[in-house]
Amino acid sequence: MKLILVSALAVCIAVPAKAQQNRKCAPRAAVVDRLASTYGESRRSIGLGERGMVIKTFASPETGTWTITVTTPNGLTCLVASGQGWEELAEALPNTDDA
Repeated sequence: MKLILVSALAVCIAVPAKAQQNRKCAPRAAVVDRLASTYGESRRSIGLGERGMVIKTFASPETGTWTITVTTPNGLTCLVASGQGWEELAEALPNTDDA
């Protein structure tokens, strides 16, 4: 999960301009509604990127689809990536104790 967010954060500066050119952007509410109604996806993770951009991962455990979005401070949400085979992991955190 962290790898997905790190990858999304790495491209969040260039994504809004590119996505707007490809018309893969819309108001946040419209994108969230479309992901829920069309794919059954709901928000699974969230992170704050540079310049106030919000990175979110949406997914559906039933269908296995997933989508990563970037929302700009003005509320425009752009699609970054999507796919299939979503799997939610509950891995234990590594032990960082020196003792």
